[in-house]
Amino acid sequence: MGKVGRNWTWKKIAEESLMSLTQIKKELREYSSKKQSKILQRFFKTGPGEYGEGDIFIGVKVPAIRELAKKHQNLPLKETLKLLKSPIHEERLLALLILVIRYPGANDSQKRAIYELYLKHTKYINNWDLVDLTASHIVGPYLVSKPKKILYELAKSKLLWDRRISIIATHYYIKNNQFKDTLKIAKILLTDKEDLMHKAVGWMLREVGKRDLKPLEAFLKAHYKDIPRTTLRYAIERFPEPKRQAYLKNQI
Repeated sequence: MGKVGRNWTWKKIAEESLMSLTQIKKELREYSSKKQSKILQRFFKTGPGEYGEGDIFIGVKVPAIRELAKKHQNLPLKETLKLLKSPIHEERLLALLILVIRYPGANDSQKRAIYELYLKHTKYINNWDLVDLTASHIVGPYLVSKPKKILYELAKSKLLWDRRISIIATHYYIKNNQFKDTLKIAKILLTDKEDLMHKAVGWMLREVGKRDLKPLEAFLKAHYKDIPRTTLRYAIERFPEPKRQAYLKNQI
């Protein structure tokens, strides 16, 4: 194929990709609602000084986004990344859910590409729902038989969403009754100043307790004085009421 032919081919591919993205965005907007947009703007704290400041919602509910993710799960990674970089929250979520759907059936090199794309662009994974719906489906499984050093680095990141990824990713291990990394990372994050992190750590500790109370209670007793109140409340939510009250009143 001559130079002109190659250039025409790549131009055609680029045009088709652009058309594909345009179509996807158009389909997403068909599910949008101004009323829902206003609700989501408030719910995800997009006001000045709030954790989601400046984020833009067009008002699409998660089930509709999941359906579109299934429909467009074969979108090339390059185009998925373009979607992830969108200022529109629902477009970023759609990109991430496409990655989540593709990951289990991918080969090793494809899984690595998805994982690396995810971690190289965490500044776009910038709200708790984006983290919670994806970290344990991509980062967790990718690292399952690999060193977990990156999780500990994320736990010490200045970026809130990196820190949330570090603990939420371990949910994958909790489901397989592996608690070590969750408890170690939880200990690192006990001094975190963000309420969103207090809730995330408490949630993962509660998940540990749902499978085995012994490691959870050992952790709570060892670090009781350092545990933020919100984290404690989340962690002991499923305890019998007398025991829950004992923890809340420091009578353990």
